Amino acid sequence: MKSNILCHINDIPIYRRKIPALPANRALTQRARALRKAGILSEVLFWLQVRNGSFHNIDFDRQRVIGNYIADFYVKALGLVIEIDGSSHDNKVEYDKMREQFLVDQGVKVYRIPDIRVKQEIGVVMEELECFIIANFSVEQG
Repeated sequence: MKSNILCHINDIPIYRRKIPALPANRALTQRARALRKAGILSEVLFWLQVRNGSFHNIDFDRQRVIGNYIADFYVKALGLVIEIDGSSHDNKVEYDKMREQFLVDQGVKVYRIPDIRVKQEIGVVMEELECFIIANFSVEQG
């Protein structure tokens, strides 16, 4: 039987979450690919911290299409979206609210990080992400 433990962070077990298959607008696939290639600095810096399982052996996807939206990063095993909010989010408060509500309605948790913090204090950002994951995924879901 496969363990429901995804990994350990600071000796604390982190449990997988069963998230139903998420809808995806396939028309956005090319746009997601273009965003990956665009190389936005804060996203690249974050990606360097998490790619290839280098962050507690957790698998992150970049620019994942979910519904009619493209999430910056997605952890399927946790049902976790990580959004790095830069200038593209300026003046889009209502849009971001609708988008986040859609994700939450799908059973996904959303963690937002300001772009400037990724650029200036990536170590602290990663520690805070560890704390968020511990707070939200250290108790096994029934």
